[in-house]
Order: sequence, then C-alpha cells, then structure tokens
Amino acid sequence: MSRRYDSRTTIFSPEGRLYQVEYAMEAIGHAGSCLGILASDGIVLAAEKRNTNKLLDEVSYSEKIYKLNEDMACSVAGITSDANVLTNELRLIAQRHLLQYQEPMPCEQIVSALCDIKQAYTQFGGKRPFGVSLLYMGWDRHYGFQLYQSDPSGNYGGWKATCIGNNSSAALSMLKQEYKEGKTTVKDALDLAIKVLSKTLDTTKLTSEKVEIATLTREKDVTKLRILPAPELETIIKKYEAEEAKAEAEKKKQEKPM
Repeated sequence: MSRRYDSRTTIFSPEGRLYQVEYAMEAIGHAGSCLGILASDGIVLAAEKRNTNKLLDEVSYSEKIYKLNEDMACSVAGITSDANVLTNELRLIAQRHLLQYQEPMPCEQIVSALCDIKQAYTQFGGKRPFGVSLLYMGWDRHYGFQLYQSDPSGNYGGWKATCIGNNSSAALSMLKQEYKEGKTTVKDALDLAIKVLSKTLDTTKLTSEKVEIATLTREKDVTKLRILPAPELETIIKKYEAEEAKAEAEKKKQEKPM
C-alpha cells in the first residue's frame, strides 16, 4: 500500500505519514552509534567508528565528530556525505551571526536554524530528506553546557543523555539507569560512555580503533574541545574491563555454594 505514496517526499499517506522521512530515520537506525552525556562540568560525545582502515591519516581526520565554532561541536549518525553538507551549513550559520552581531550564536539558535533547512527538505518537491541525525554539544553564556539532538524531519530537542544510531534503544535504556543528574562529572561521563558502548556495539572487544570520544569543557573562561587520543582511550577501556572482571569475580564468589 505504501508504494503509492512513497515516491514523493511531499505526499502524505492516508494515515498522515511521510514515508520518505521514515526511510531516512531507518537509514540512521543502521548507522554507527553516537551518544552524548551532559555532565556538571562539561559534555562528552562518543561515536562508533565503522571505517577502521589503517591507511587513513587520523592525525587530521575525524570520521564522526566535527567542530562547528569555538563553543560547539557535533557528532553524526547516518550518511556521511549528507552530514558534511549539514556541518558546513552549521559553520556558515555560526560565522554569519558572529560577523553580524559580534558575539557567538547561542547553541539552540544554531540548531533551530539548521532544523528549518532540514524541515524544508520534507516539504518541497524534487528534494529528499537528509539521511543523518546529529548530536550537538555546546556552551553559551545564556544556558551553559547544552546537548541537543536533531532528526531528518527537522525535529530537535535538548537532552541530558541520549543515543542515536544502531542499538540506540538498548543504549538509552542503560543511560536511564546509570545517569545521575547533577552528580555526573566529565570523568564519570567518560566511564559511562565506555560502559554503554561496550554493551551495545556489535563487537566482541572494545578498542580505541572502534570508538571516537570528544569532551567539551571550560578552562579560564575559554571553551576547550578535545578529541581523546588512542592511548588515553585505551587506558579508560582497560580500567573499565578491570572493574568488570572484578565485579564478575565477586559475583561468582557469592554464587559459589558453601
């Protein structure tokens, strides 16, 4: 039945659905996972790296995390070529505002401006929705640290912790149980991100080659965006594995009959 209505992005089905938008959401559901965690002293973005070719020059290459301006960065899940177009547009939006008003653009205003463009691609003929969802982390003087998520439909919302991409439902369930509002520091958020990714990624062992993590913090009134190097990631992963092994040993000890 849907085939009568899914050939054009602007045609509603009898149930009031836009199938092309739903197909775009489905594409994101099969993409690499991205999760964001809002901490009391910063924000953590973590993403699964699907392309782990050893010949890639990763000194100047970031597959999933993009810097937008001095106070904001984003992570993407979906079609990377679509993401490149949207991230370039985000940078232009931010720079135009800075040039016109001589002050950084508020985080939500940047997200809202891009979502207006994304929504237009669901409304006008001859275009298709962008097959990518974005997680934005940023800081502004109005609301401090902020974490947003936007969809191909143009919807967006602020989050304390969220996940997009493959196995996002399982990750969200873990985040609901583990996240502690107001008590989570960046260090705690890093440990939680590794824990969630290790449980939800389709891999037997988590390594620094398979994940990319960035932190956004404030030091001396300056926003610092930092993508964690591989050695530091390995240290966090090994710490988590040691804690898991210890917890498993304790569990077996308790279950052992007297």
